[in-house]
Amino acid sequence: MDETDVKILRILQDAPEISMVDLAQRVGLSHTPCWRRVKQLEASGAIRERAIVLDPKIMGLDISVFAHIKLRTHDEETLEAMERMACDRAEIVDCFSMSGESDYIFRIVVRSIDEYEYFLKKVLLHFPGVASVNSHFALKCLKRTTKLPI
Repeated sequence: MDETDVKILRILQDAPEISMVDLAQRVGLSHTPCWRRVKQLEASGAIRERAIVLDPKIMGLDISVFAHIKLRTHDEETLEAMERMACDRAEIVDCFSMSGESDYIFRIVVRSIDEYEYFLKKVLLHFPGVASVNSHFALKCLKRTTKLPI
């Protein structure tokens, strides 16, 4: 990856909807070489996806919960099943495998505390190998970004 690729990525992070013509102009390339670079960045996995970022509050998802999950066992089957189930739940918007006291941290978005309680009791506690869940409720989101510091 060279400086031109990094410049393309910076611009796409700020303006994912930019036309290829405008992108090429901003990085100093003609349309076709710029398009090829973008396609190469997508093929390499540097660009994973392009997405529209929704405002959770406007969507009625006012509650953000950080659930710290501890497992009873750490065998491969349990870990893989846990990760599959976490990825399959729309409420879990971030999932991290952790070192330290928690095995996983999930960021969960829901409409209400009651909805989270239901999710905890009926879904989360039934994930494979769960020993405990320690839930932390966000009071306010001060920063949320999808942009990487490149």
